[in-house]
Amino acid sequence: MSEAATSLLRVEGLTVRYGAGPVVHGVGLSVDAASVAALLGANGAGKSSTLRAIAGLEPAQGRVLLDGEDISGLPAAARFRRGIVYVPEGRAIVTDLTVGENLILGSYFVDARTRARRAQMVMDFFPEIAGRRNAPAGLLSGGEQQMLAIGRGLMSGPRLLLLDEPSLGLAPLLVARVYERLGAIQREQKLAALLVEQSFHVAAKLAARAWVLRHGHIVGELDEQALRSREGRQRAIDAYLGARGQAQRHEIAASHA
Repeated sequence: MSEAATSLLRVEGLTVRYGAGPVVHGVGLSVDAASVAALLGANGAGKSSTLRAIAGLEPAQGRVLLDGEDISGLPAAARFRRGIVYVPEGRAIVTDLTVGENLILGSYFVDARTRARRAQMVMDFFPEIAGRRNAPAGLLSGGEQQMLAIGRGLMSGPRLLLLDEPSLGLAPLLVARVYERLGAIQREQKLAALLVEQSFHVAAKLAARAWVLRHGHIVGELDEQALRSREGRQRAIDAYLGARGQAQRHEIAASHA
């Protein structure tokens, strides 16, 4: 069976332009059903633009296929209804609304019984926010706000979760907790997810496949074995840094030999 036939999401030749020049150049990637993939790269590499284009939030050229259906011409709302849910960088919760009201924002087109069932599921996954359902979301800590943002994304019953820097601004212990819960959710709900991260080490704990993005170009790809190995980590770092960074790293290593 071909890769195209087994992929829930397939992206081909994705190009995003801001002004005169492209910031994402012909990106191709795929995410299998019930699996996690990662897009790695430094700030400004084009990671968020890629996610937003997949979600239909940025105009783009190329093709986006969901379960074999070409959805490239569909607006963001139609992609959302087909199960593509984007959890933005910086969380973007509505701080003046309560935790419960923020969850409702993620489920406005489902019936009340389904909404209540999914809200309870979110509370079970994230007990830190379960007791604060009627509290303003702005009173939550950064880690709790990230949990709420992920929970809001789950409320629509997604098929594909697009997670933009979920570790951003969090202390290491909170990053570990958020990723632990994400792993549990992904396994139990059999979700597919495409995760954007700057940290290779954080993404490698969850992803089974990864691409390295630099200056809008895919410059490296790693399977699950490579993600877990020292050699694979080094390949990702080399791709991440580029030729100049690799040369500097080798010079430093030689000077300490």
